[in-house]
Amino acid sequence: MNSTIWHKVGPVVGAVVLSVLALTGCSQGTTTTTTTTPAADTSSSSSEVAEPAVDATLVTADSGLGTIVVDNAGMTLYVFDKDVADSGTSTCEGECLVKWPPVVAESDTPTVDGVTGTVGVITRSDSTKQVTLNGLPLYYWAGDAATGDTTGQGVGGVWWVVAPNGDKVAG
Repeated sequence: MNSTIWHKVGPVVGAVVLSVLALTGCSQGTTTTTTTTPAADTSSSSSEVAEPAVDATLVTADSGLGTIVVDNAGMTLYVFDKDVADSGTSTCEGECLVKWPPVVAESDTPTVDGVTGTVGVITRSDSTKQVTLNGLPLYYWAGDAATGDTTGQGVGGVWWVVAPNGDKVAG
């Protein structure tokens, strides 16, 4: 490349690269993957687990699926058919957590606005507190990149967006 052109373009390219790096460092703490199916293995493993958001506040938002539950940043929350309500446990462990990070709270009483179902917490096997709605653990989908995304809806026929009353949104 001609050195005169590089002196003009180089600073612009550098600024773009720095901007991309800065933006990726300001993510919501979830690891985005390009996979669109959940891990079938729910056993523990030493694989990297996405960092969950901490002390999530549950609120509602309008979406193409109706009114749904989201966190205070507007990210969609999901329930998993393999979890059993009021069991006090999550069946999503190991590789599953890379794609489906838990909604984590620092306290036993997460703040809610517009959510009418019963909100609580369970203690996960790693001692973190996972938020529940009507006794079902709540999760993020790593494939949701922006506020309002609901790309985890129906994944594998077992992951569902959740309504404010705690019912899974089918369809």
